[in-house]
Amino acid sequence: MSTPVLPPLSAETTLSQVLQSYPGAQRALFAHYHIGGCSSCAFSPTETLAQLCLRNDNLPVDEVIRNIQESHQGDVKLQITPPEFAQWLSDTPDLKILDVRTREEHEAVKIPNSLLMTQELVQEAFSNWDKNAAVVLYDHTGSRSLDAVAYFIGHGFTNAKCLAGGIDAYSQEVDPSLPRYQIEIEA
Repeated sequence: MSTPVLPPLSAETTLSQVLQSYPGAQRALFAHYHIGGCSSCAFSPTETLAQLCLRNDNLPVDEVIRNIQESHQGDVKLQITPPEFAQWLSDTPDLKILDVRTREEHEAVKIPNSLLMTQELVQEAFSNWDKNAAVVLYDHTGSRSLDAVAYFIGHGFTNAKCLAGGIDAYSQEVDPSLPRYQIEIEA
């Protein structure tokens, strides 16, 4: 998968801009520095990296940027593009496809032959599935499935990937018969 050129990060980059270009940055900040994972360590989208580092024990901005970028490169390795996924679908008849979205989203639109990921299904997978077989996880836009695929890899699945851009990108790039949708969040 080719990696798109991302805008450079600097001390003045806001967290909103960071998260837009590096969707896994919040996960990386929490893993490395315990920043952004809960209300006691939250950050504001308008806060700059310099401000974030200053109020968190004066962390070196360059180190934080490097960790965000390295984490992003790791995320890219966990992903499969929609065209690559389409090829896997045609080459692998028993491909396991797991949908990590809500039941309502899954019932509204899904990739054919995908299974809704439930606790029961996860337990079955961990206990009975071939951990070397290909498994692809997807969500709406590709962000939540990164956490899910990392969880599967952590439990020994050697060929697990998440669908880059989720079902939305798959609909746009491969199968336009799948309806696209937006999630509306009530204020």
